[in-house]
Amino acid sequence: MSGQQDTIRVMVVDDHPMWRDAVARDLAESGFDVVATAGDGEQAVRRAKAAAPDVLVLDLNLPAKPGVQVCKELVGHNPALRVLVLSASGEHADVLEAVKSGATGYLLKSASTEELLDAVRRTAVGDPVFTPGLAGLVLGEYRRLASDPAPASDPDRPKAPQLTDRETEVLRLVAKGLSYKQIAERLVISHRTVQNHVQNTLGKLQLHNRVELVRYAIERGLDDE
Repeated sequence: MSGQQDTIRVMVVDDHPMWRDAVARDLAESGFDVVATAGDGEQAVRRAKAAAPDVLVLDLNLPAKPGVQVCKELVGHNPALRVLVLSASGEHADVLEAVKSGATGYLLKSASTEELLDAVRRTAVGDPVFTPGLAGLVLGEYRRLASDPAPASDPDRPKAPQLTDRETEVLRLVAKGLSYKQIAERLVISHRTVQNHVQNTLGKLQLHNRVELVRYAIERGLDDE
């Protein structure tokens, strides 16, 4: 029960009571603080604003308001919120829509309890977690978006801010899909230092989350270097 995850506040949103209760129970038994649950989209938005979870475990297929809309509203309300989608659908369109609405990760309901617990822990620190095979899809979509002709840019727009060599190095590894822990090991720096570099880079580039950061890096071909 000890360890850092006992401070991670989690909310579970699913319209199937038995599934919702089972996930909430597994999380609670593993030391997470389950602060709320909800069975439909409207209830989810209301309760999440009141309970302020760190991680929202969210099903997409909800009555009253779809999961992507819930995600969009709650991340818009609190950009620090991490959303892990837990869905029965592995449809590519569903995955991409969830990511575009602000989800940090996407896990299929066929995942084991261990995989779910690990995914919630990693989501809490900002690592994008995807069911194997889906991460490549998301990166592939960013590459496609990046290769589309960009709209004519404003000539008055300021030039891209300068990143330090270390920030660029961290950004390149983020673009390749490495977790903060893997980046820390590769660069022989602490996990906290990696997080600081990512936060500084987000601030300089005026981006909001790691998903946008990955897209930025891929647009500049950093993942191929």
